[in-house]
Amino acid sequence: MRTELARPPDAAAIAAVLREAAQWLVDRHMPLWAVADFSDESVQRDVDGGLYVVAKVDDAVVGVVRFQREDLTFWPDAEPGTSAFLHKLAVRRAWAGQGVSAALLAFGREHARSLGLRTLRLDCVADRQPLRTLYEDFGFTLHDRVWKGRREFARYQIVL
Repeated sequence: MRTELARPPDAAAIAAVLREAAQWLVDRHMPLWAVADFSDESVQRDVDGGLYVVAKVDDAVVGVVRFQREDLTFWPDAEPGTSAFLHKLAVRRAWAGQGVSAALLAFGREHARSLGLRTLRLDCVADRQPLRTLYEDFGFTLHDRVWKGRREFARYQIVL
């Protein structure tokens, strides 16, 4: 498996992984993202803007994560220019439990370091304990919990 910044030709595969993950969550009565939010066109714009990282096996995209330099929605209190933010971590179901998430998190951490940033941050719905455990086992520490609308989110960070 290799991880790398996504390239424009990866966009359709990234959109497919995100739609698969969104549908999987809906099917388990844990909706988080709308499947329709991941059109090929919208994901293409984000990939063209350098916002996605992919995990690939034999050139097939098996996992993705969005890498951002600012997050005014979940981290409006973060000092500008000091952090990177990860969102939309998604893995093809056939690859679940095989280290794809950890590989994407590791790439995000190293990429943020290479940019001279001080912290890597992310958030998740606070009641998603398996996801929180994944982040904690990787080395993220709980920063705090915040409410956005009717949902509580756990905000995590790792000092680089």
